[in-house]
Order: sequence, then C-alpha cells, then structure tokens
Amino acid sequence: MTSSAESVIEVRGVENAFGRHVVHKNLDLTMMRGEVLGLVGGSGTGKTVLMNTILGLRRPQAGSVQVLGTEITKSSQRELIRLSRRWGVLFQNGALFSSLSVRENVKAPMREHAELPNRLMNELADLRISLAGLEPEAGAKLPSELSGGMRKRAALARALAMDPELLFLDEPTAGLDPIGAAAFDELILDLKQTLGLSVFMVTHDLDSLHTICDRVAVLADQKVEIVAPIDELLRSPHPWVHEYFHGPRGRAAHDAGQPQSAGG
Repeated sequence: MTSSAESVIEVRGVENAFGRHVVHKNLDLTMMRGEVLGLVGGSGTGKTVLMNTILGLRRPQAGSVQVLGTEITKSSQRELIRLSRRWGVLFQNGALFSSLSVRENVKAPMREHAELPNRLMNELADLRISLAGLEPEAGAKLPSELSGGMRKRAALARALAMDPELLFLDEPTAGLDPIGAAAFDELILDLKQTLGLSVFMVTHDLDSLHTICDRVAVLADQKVEIVAPIDELLRSPHPWVHEYFHGPRGRAAHDAGQPQSAGG
C-alpha cells in the first residue's frame, strides 16, 4: 500500500455511552495519511467524545480504534504515552499552563518525552513558535499577555513540539474573528504541506470546512453518517446535512470559496 493510500486512523464498531445515554453506536471512520479531515455534527453528537476516544483518553464500551498502526483500545498506559509522541493536540481552550511562558509551554512535551539539553529545547521551542506564526518575543510572554489568536498559535506551537505526524484540532477557530480564523486556516494548510501532516479537525466553522478540509465526516444518529468532500456532501439528502450546508451560512461559505467569474 502506498503512503498516499495509507490509513492513519481506523475506527470500527465503536460505542460510547454515559450510563443509559448512548452517544455513539456501531460507529466507523477511516482517515487517510496526508489529509485534513473535518468532523462536524449537531450539539450532543459527541464530536469531542469521539476525538478523546481516538486519543485513548476514553475507553469505548465496544469497538476498536487503531491509530498509526496501533490498537488504542488494547494498549497499556505506557504504550499510549509512547504513541502520543507521534501526535499533537490543540484542545478547544488551548489548555496552556497559565504560570509558564509560551516557550516553557512548548518545552513541556519535550521535558515529558525526550531527554534533551535545555539549550536545545529552547532552540526547538523557538522554531515551533516561529512555525506557528508568532514573533520571537512571544516566547517570553505568559498566555495572559497574548490575544486570543496568539494563544491559539501558542497552543499550536506546543502541539507541534514533538514534530508529530498527526495533528488533532478541537474547534481551532472558535472565538476568533473572521480575519483571524482565515489566517489560522491558512497556517494549518501551510503546516500540512510543509511538514507533511495529517490533520483531524473537530469544527463547526463552515469557512474552515470549505477552505482546508479534503473530506468531512458528519456525526448524526449516533454514527458517522457520511464521509466525503464538501461538493459531495452538498448533494446529500440527509436532513441535518442539508440544513447545515444549505442554510444561509453554508451558502455564504460555499459562495466565498468559488472562483470569481471574469465578469465579476
């Protein structure tokens, strides 16, 4: 199998439940290496629950999850820690350590997973900070001294700390103004191409879905209802998919992504 056809995530028959409340049942999902896969769904469909299951932060009641060739649901804690060096995660609120500078936040995964001299960690952290689109002086600042968009980039720099091959993003543009969100989308695309990343992105941002996602997975009715490129999703008869992508915001995002004609 060529690398372009290689799967990096395989979810099969997963069930997640909280007591009697079933969130996912018989859920299947495959993500391919090198793609940006968007995950969407209505409120309560368990988008973050699914991401946490893939990350091994939650054990499903049934089913299997394989990430980068490793069966997550059968792995020990030590095996999960070793595997986590190969991915980076940007949580929805950034989850930065408020008492640490940006540079120290980025160094935190290095301290946990690698035995490196402090000078080398500083150099690597500064490189990640630059890759995330921050100025060098941002490294010495505390998260509270940064704007919302800069905190997102600082959290992204930390997610890139261990040079991952797989990047998980949970609502990466939430809380950003349209200009900041568009700039973040472009950054993710640049990083994907420059670093060869595969990106799993939970989002409700229609502009992001149209701009950077190769395919979109739709959570509905306790499972992944459809996984397809945007153009194919637009033809789906599923009621939620139709309402989401053909509503006023969906039409605006689609129109914004269309090339302008010569006359206008």
